Amino acid sequence: MAGLSRQKQKLLTMKQYFEQKTDDEHSITGNRLIEILGQYGIKAERKTIYDDIKTLCDSGMDIEITKDGHSNAYYLGARTFQDEELFVLVDAIASCRFLTKKKSQELIAKIQGLTSEYKAKQLKRDVFVNNRSKAMNEAVYYNLNKVQEGIFEKKTISFQYYDYNFNKKKILKHDGEVYTVSPFVTVWEEDNYYLVCYCNKHEKICRYRIDRMTNVRVNEGEKRRELTPEEKTEVNNYQSVYSMYGGKTEKVTLEFENGLLSTVIDRFGEKIICTQNSDHTFYINVEVQISPTFWGWLFKFGKRARVLAPENVVEQAKQTLDEIRKHYE
Repeated sequence: MAGLSRQKQKLLTMKQYFEQKTDDEHSITGNRLIEILGQYGIKAERKTIYDDIKTLCDSGMDIEITKDGHSNAYYLGARTFQDEELFVLVDAIASCRFLTKKKSQELIAKIQGLTSEYKAKQLKRDVFVNNRSKAMNEAVYYNLNKVQEGIFEKKTISFQYYDYNFNKKKILKHDGEVYTVSPFVTVWEEDNYYLVCYCNKHEKICRYRIDRMTNVRVNEGEKRRELTPEEKTEVNNYQSVYSMYGGKTEKVTLEFENGLLSTVIDRFGEKIICTQNSDHTFYINVEVQISPTFWGWLFKFGKRARVLAPENVVEQAKQTLDEIRKHYE
């Protein structure tokens, strides 16, 4: 009976071997495959091996045939993910700031299982974030799951929110007050996840950093508050305007030197319309949230960028710069 059981495992063993041990640079002959199966106590013959490979192909595996000397050799060709796609996924995980080093390594190890053991070695990445620290705990990973659960089930969620003191200790805001919100979308912005929601306390659309939440729970039996048409528009805007730090949304005209064209497209996307303003400059019309984060982004270009309209935003730019200047007096 043990021998019969092993025979039933033959196709599964062959499938695992092709996935883990073969690729376009590492093939296996039928005779060698028979030897390997024998090591597992599974008997096989040349004719049955050919039939088994055909069965695996019929099931959807892309087993390619090549030559090893005068013998046919076989390897797994196309996989669910191409090598280039795996490299992109691994690099994104390795450089993601909200993931801890431990969690990044765990996810990369799982991705390595999607290709052969030979190419998996090439996917090994040092976990770094360009001199920025990665998250110190995995809370954000589980907070995000709870937030998404609330969004999917259309229920309210509750959480506490914290900041840091000068000793780098977490301090709950408002003496540990519990926030209850109606969650709608999550947004990835500036290396952080934000929840866009309706906050019961403030009675308006708010943004919260998910990594600053703690004790997140979904409130069973408590349906979220649905949005008015105006609030839906506001929520949608949070996915397209500049930042998650609040501020009045304005349609502005921004002027840039031509050398910043690629930077502007990176920031606002390829659909942004860039109009030549002079031999050396161009302008765009775009909706942004007028906030300290926006000014910080714009001012970093110095004299190479400025607000052209509307006049009230131009005045805000002047006032902000004046306040910065006075700070140094």
